[in-house]
Amino acid sequence: MNAEIVAVGSELLLGQIANTNGQFISKQLASIGVDVYTHTVVGDNEQRLNFALKEAHNRSDIVILTGGLGPTKDDLTKETVAKFCGKQLVYDAEALNYIEAFFKQHNRSMSPNNKKQALIIEGAQVLANRHGMAPGMLLELDAGKKIALLPGPPSEMKPMFERELLPLLLGANDHAAITSRVLHFFGIGESQLETDLDDLIETQTNPTIAPLAGDGEVKLRLTVKHGDPTEAVRLLNEVEEKIQARVGKYLYGYDETTLVGEMYAMLKQQGLTIASAESLTAGLFSSELAAVAGASDVLKGSITAYGNDVKESILGVSAATLRNFGAISEECALEMARGVKHLFKSDVAISFTGVAGPESLEGHKVGSVIMALVFADGTEKTIRLSLSGGRNAVRKRGVKYGYFHLVEELKRRNGSK
Repeated sequence: MNAEIVAVGSELLLGQIANTNGQFISKQLASIGVDVYTHTVVGDNEQRLNFALKEAHNRSDIVILTGGLGPTKDDLTKETVAKFCGKQLVYDAEALNYIEAFFKQHNRSMSPNNKKQALIIEGAQVLANRHGMAPGMLLELDAGKKIALLPGPPSEMKPMFERELLPLLLGANDHAAITSRVLHFFGIGESQLETDLDDLIETQTNPTIAPLAGDGEVKLRLTVKHGDPTEAVRLLNEVEEKIQARVGKYLYGYDETTLVGEMYAMLKQQGLTIASAESLTAGLFSSELAAVAGASDVLKGSITAYGNDVKESILGVSAATLRNFGAISEECALEMARGVKHLFKSDVAISFTGVAGPESLEGHKVGSVIMALVFADGTEKTIRLSLSGGRNAVRKRGVKYGYFHLVEELKRRNGSK
């Protein structure tokens, strides 16, 4: 079975609200093996909705519409679907009683247009709405095709989908569930990753391999369709092993993880605390870490040291270092990290210095980034980067590289225990 999701509402096209319904339904359908090939968003216009419905019906086994079931004149989904199917709208007694009881219970008078919400398409299977007014519907058409109508508000749509529509779809599908695994990579570009895995991607069948780029990282989504959960996991493991053999050194996590989340988890697991000294990044490293729930377990503190006088007076960077090597140097980065580690008595320290732009500084090009890592056992290392992009892109990417190198070092240390 394949499906198309049609979200109805001009507010979606205007960007006033996000189409979270589409995301939710796609995930739910994938879990029962229903393939979603197309998402469509259409405004509150009968002609355009009819066209979208016709196109969706022609290419899909089931069309799921969300929105447009309310009491106002621009709520015209069921009217349009009824005309498309050549059917009449009739009142559903149970839905009407429910709506009337609601208004009576809340001591409110029911306006005539609210009665409209109890209208259903003749012959449709009613999907009860226990979190709102308008019931949903499932229509069985010729050749086994189906059209489902669900309300737009997520608080109504989600429970209706899970409790009313999903059991009906389960009975009609082959139960071959779709299982996905997302691999997160950093330090390799999307084009290089695709090049390294080109033959695997070209010959993919089941599981499939889909590269996903965004926010300075690259992800691979592995998707398998199988009726046996154990076999599905085996197939995913098999293809992941092939991928890891080629680009495993760039892999840092799975599914919903993030670089900062991985770093936090590893610091907490190893019982370590961290402090940061930030010139180039101006607190961005510690700010993103602080956004992680439980960050206080690992984050001791941070110093934003833009000016050289602050580097000297607060972090203890020597005047000789600044005079002889400059603020954008490995020597300065190391002294910054040592200083903040001593100041906050942390187990680990990281520092950032460099040139975000728009002009070069101390003879260093825009995008030059230097970071230093210092550990309690005396281990110290510096990393030089040459990053592209605008001022804020350099700062953000520099922070991501900081997380990545910390994760790599913490993995190495954990493995050596």
